Amino acid sequence: MCGITGFLNLNKQANVDKTLLAAMNQAQFHRGPDEGGEYTDDTIALGHRRLAIIDLSSGQQPMASDDGQFVLIFNGEIYNFKTIRADLIALGQTFQTHSDTEVILKAYMVWGAECVNQLQGMFTFAIWDKAQQTLFIARDRLGIKPLFYAIINDALYFASELKSITLVPGLNKKIDVKAVEQHFSLGYTAEPHTIYQQVAKLSPGHTLTIKVGQKTPTLAQYWDVSYAKQVELTEQAYDDLMVSQFKKAVASHLMAEVPLGAFLSGGVDSSAVVAMMSQITEQPINTCSIGFDVKDYNETEFARQVADRYQSHHQEHIVASDDFSLVDELAGLYDEPYADSSAMPTYRVCQLARKKVTVCLSGDGADELLAGYRRYHLMMNEEKVRTILPYRLRKPLFGTLGKLYPKLDWAPQFLRAKTTFQSLAMDTTEGYFHGVSLLNNQQRKDLFSKELYQELQGYTALEVFREHEKNFDGHDALSLIQYLDIKTYLVGDILTKVDRASMAHSLEVRVPFLDHKFVEWSATIPTALKLKNGSGKHIFKKAMEPHLPHDVLYRKKMGFRVPLADWFRGPLKNKLREALLSEQMANSGLFNMATIRLWLDDHQSGKHEYSAPLWTLLMFASFYKQAEDA
Repeated sequence: MCGITGFLNLNKQANVDKTLLAAMNQAQFHRGPDEGGEYTDDTIALGHRRLAIIDLSSGQQPMASDDGQFVLIFNGEIYNFKTIRADLIALGQTFQTHSDTEVILKAYMVWGAECVNQLQGMFTFAIWDKAQQTLFIARDRLGIKPLFYAIINDALYFASELKSITLVPGLNKKIDVKAVEQHFSLGYTAEPHTIYQQVAKLSPGHTLTIKVGQKTPTLAQYWDVSYAKQVELTEQAYDDLMVSQFKKAVASHLMAEVPLGAFLSGGVDSSAVVAMMSQITEQPINTCSIGFDVKDYNETEFARQVADRYQSHHQEHIVASDDFSLVDELAGLYDEPYADSSAMPTYRVCQLARKKVTVCLSGDGADELLAGYRRYHLMMNEEKVRTILPYRLRKPLFGTLGKLYPKLDWAPQFLRAKTTFQSLAMDTTEGYFHGVSLLNNQQRKDLFSKELYQELQGYTALEVFREHEKNFDGHDALSLIQYLDIKTYLVGDILTKVDRASMAHSLEVRVPFLDHKFVEWSATIPTALKLKNGSGKHIFKKAMEPHLPHDVLYRKKMGFRVPLADWFRGPLKNKLREALLSEQMANSGLFNMATIRLWLDDHQSGKHEYSAPLWTLLMFASFYKQAEDA
């Protein structure tokens, strides 16, 4: 696991700035504190920071081919590199190291851009072909590893983190208003956008190719998940297949020459990873858990059940419910606005894990693949109504009811009739967007300044969902919203959170649920076996019954929750007001400050619940302050 950065001068007459390369590389030191390397020639500059996991004594980067024509920098792990290595040897290639890095290099030399189809793992890498004066960059299928890029003054710059690109002289830091709309809708900036107009993210499952003399890169998609075919088998057959397929995915993620462990939250997904690991490895595994000093937020007793059952070397740490000291650090960690408050406990669990291990397995991805989120059940209840009443009847009927019915912000989700009525007046995709939005359409309209609203020209983050909907090849609503989550929430929120939090501590996190072969297989499971009788991940839980305690499998999902409402009325009350009503926020021209004052007053007086909008604003304010002060 590493950090990569570099730039290609598209104008042959330009000089390579080695000082800038060194600064961009150093900005990502935390991603790879073990070693660093740089390569430059007349046109290209490549930088690499290494966190050594495999072949510790060799595999240094940048890595050049024997004849010097190809140079590679790589971030990630290739889990099937030994198989590919054997195939390449059979084709006449020779190897100087035992690293997966050299396997990628030789694979590109043999198969060119098609090499990505051979790779099983998480990765971003860049290969410079000196003879062809061509730069090739690839990102893994699910977007586990990040890659940012920008064209600035006739050069292409790229990096694992945005902070390296912000060092480039001439970067225009004009904020992308579409990214602002995305942040306040979704809580993150969706691929391929970033907070800056001039910088983009390389989308998951895509490659980028550019030659000296070109003005813009060529982007190509090499993978997508298909929901076109659901395979009908008995439930028992799927029970057996689930265990074998998942165990295979976990086994492929266990290669390492450094201490390895697993997060253990006490939930189904991380517990299943630990169960499979314990059955594969001979030695007890290392596990770690974060708990809270408030019972309603604490899952450590369930994590302990699994740790005791599999005799893991378990460590846990209790975080105080007022552990908000990370608020100011998050903006610097994520480089752009990011509103998932569970980033704080995720940061803490990575910090705890790094004390014992260098590599940790997590349970991320299971909810998206196997329909584990409670919102899927709610959406499918709405979908039943959509299938009965045609859109031309639903839109006027439920649209009117949504306007007339008072919104019950304080009520349980199933009683919030206004939100439900509003959603039923929409099609599946818009209804799902409406359901997951942090701030609804009216709240965003109230929040944004007239200038920002006009500049958006009618754009809403719903368009992110619409673009992905065009590529969906399935036939049912549940598969559609799973697909949308894989393309948006999973990569923009979950994987971003884990990558930045883990790399801040030089910890590699692997996600066996997102092994692309397991992802492809899970997409063929009938939706009736994923969501059954209102219970998500039905077939997965059934398959894990022999391996995990009943309480772990079937209790209500908790997740990493943070007591924001209490913080904003108590210990963070003054800090919140100061940040949101700052001169910088007022002068940004982005917000209606009267709305922010109203939300602050109503929330802190207990009149209304605005913790989610206020947290989303606080994270934007923290980012904006750091960006303006830089």
